[in-house]
Amino acid sequence: MDLIRNGWFSEIKSLWPGQCMSLEVEEVLLHEKSKYQDVMVFKSKRYGNVLVLDGVIQCTERDEFSYQEMIAHLPLNSHSNPKKVLIIGGGDGGVIREILKHDCVESITQCEIDEKVIEVSKKYFPDMSCGYGNPKVYTYIGDGFEYMKKHTNEFDVIITDSSDPDGPAEVLFEEEYFKLMKGALREGGIICTQGECIWLHLDLIKKVHTFCQSLFPVVDYGYCTIPTYPSGQIGFMLCSQNPETNFKVPVRTWSEENKPNLRYYNEDVHKAAFVLPEFAKKKLQE
Repeated sequence: MDLIRNGWFSEIKSLWPGQCMSLEVEEVLLHEKSKYQDVMVFKSKRYGNVLVLDGVIQCTERDEFSYQEMIAHLPLNSHSNPKKVLIIGGGDGGVIREILKHDCVESITQCEIDEKVIEVSKKYFPDMSCGYGNPKVYTYIGDGFEYMKKHTNEFDVIITDSSDPDGPAEVLFEEEYFKLMKGALREGGIICTQGECIWLHLDLIKKVHTFCQSLFPVVDYGYCTIPTYPSGQIGFMLCSQNPETNFKVPVRTWSEENKPNLRYYNEDVHKAAFVLPEFAKKKLQE
């Protein structure tokens, strides 16, 4: 199926049957195959440049900040002193940009399997990829599974910025992957993973939430709103090795004079992210 018809891109996928997000296209800037996936960038009428991988929207210039800020600041502000951070995925660079807003972080390691995503982001999404030149950042091009097997007990926070559980990314929603992340954490470490949408994937969220509770003493699920993700919402699975962690209340905040440029995240939004609608709350409590 053509991704663009009559000047509109439509995100048609079996992961969200019977619905799709459509954006009006002004110009296709890039469309090619990497070693791993179909990569497209187009300029949209209302959302700026848009990155699409295998037919699925990954980010747009207009709304990317909500997801990037939340997947980074929810875990980092739930840890008292995060110094070493690992990112799995996130080739667009947005998570790196947000982590660098925490002065206490001394090093950021990114494992990205597809170098083409980084290359494309540097060219077409400069506001997202601006952190790649920072000396705190080390990028490893390769498999995050293999990297974590060789780097145990090393990181304070691990963030998995993955695509949806379709194809290669499906393993990132399995228990074995979470066991690998747990092994790569230091004592008291925290993980945060892209946690899908309560309107579309509640059974999967429940499954992941259940096995995480068998691995970590503290597990919680939060979410944010973002117009161009399916159903306008995306969630985050957060787990902590520290039994005293309360994800609902940040342990670190910025003072007004040191507050970085934030467009979505604040202390109140952090707390509100974990207030779930009744149907989702009941499902996770079953």
